[in-house]
Amino acid sequence: MVKFEVLHTEVSARAGWLETDHGVIETPIFMPVGTQGSVKAVEQREMSELGAQIILGNAYHLYLRPGVDVLKGMGGLHRFMNWEKPILTDSGGYQVFSLTELRKITNDGVTFRSHVDGSSHYFTPEKVMEIEHAIGSDIMMVLDECTPYPCEHLYAKKSNEMTVRWAKQCQTVHVASVPLYGHRQALFAIVQGSVFRDIRKESATALVDLDFEGYAIGGLAVGEPAAEMYDIAQFCTDLLPAEKPRYLMGVGTPENILECIERGIDMFDCVMPTRNGRNSMVFTRDGRVNLRNAKHRTDSRPVDGECSCYGCRNFSRAYLRHLFQVKEILALQLASMHNLTYYLWLVKESRRQIIAGTFSTWKREMIGRMNAGSDRTTG
Repeated sequence: MVKFEVLHTEVSARAGWLETDHGVIETPIFMPVGTQGSVKAVEQREMSELGAQIILGNAYHLYLRPGVDVLKGMGGLHRFMNWEKPILTDSGGYQVFSLTELRKITNDGVTFRSHVDGSSHYFTPEKVMEIEHAIGSDIMMVLDECTPYPCEHLYAKKSNEMTVRWAKQCQTVHVASVPLYGHRQALFAIVQGSVFRDIRKESATALVDLDFEGYAIGGLAVGEPAAEMYDIAQFCTDLLPAEKPRYLMGVGTPENILECIERGIDMFDCVMPTRNGRNSMVFTRDGRVNLRNAKHRTDSRPVDGECSCYGCRNFSRAYLRHLFQVKEILALQLASMHNLTYYLWLVKESRRQIIAGTFSTWKREMIGRMNAGSDRTTG
């Protein structure tokens, strides 16, 4: 279980803390994605030095490799990857349901074929809880279906009804379980319903009645317009209990994060910082920079003169561009570390601004600054 407290608010924006047995997390927070027990191109020591307070793992991928038996034998994911801070695990629902050609859904669960070797597997709510208990994450997500965008209202309604049933089954199994590694695990539910407000309301109402320890908003950032995402996020936060943490899954760009903090979201995760970094796109206070652009060939400036990361303290844009041009692995590491530093700074500064009562003004200025300075071309 977790303890959560909101310390300051500015309209809907919240600054608080979330306590787990592996440490306290200051919110709003960004969770770097370590899908397979590793944040790509960034080692655990560096994650701590960058200021990461919690990382995210994925039950689907960890179930396939290294497997539940290995995780149990090693004493759980914390010990396996030597990470002493909190971990959140997604149930793997999104990954399974993205395998459109490789899975079959029933009311009881989903049969799917592994993307690794084609072997057949069956996920039920009970099975997912068994996997996440074996992983030993501090926060676990229920099994759900992430509906595609766009989808029909009837499909979204039936999908949500199934997701709510699965959430209750997950909760029943979890409440009856005994921790495997001596620390407590919390279970969060996931509000679904695509862009349909009536279904979102049904989902949130049913899940709040079940009294989970936290609530996620899923099924966004899957292709819908940004304005629709913001509206649905605000609609859902208005329905969720103020005393519980709120997690917007898979979001997103720096602008997305700032807009959704303003709408009452406490927790975020996204692969964008590391994925974009590995592809030469870095985020700065003055917008996005494509380090492959020819204009950076002789640019002696750091990526971001206001950033404290190792790369910005020691190397130029010209050097990072060179590393990408010659395909040096160091390029992936430095760009990923920079982007994570930026994302973690963004939520930390948001927290500071909320506490000071100046978040809304700062947010508008920050988004304007980012949009004005972004690279528009490649080369």
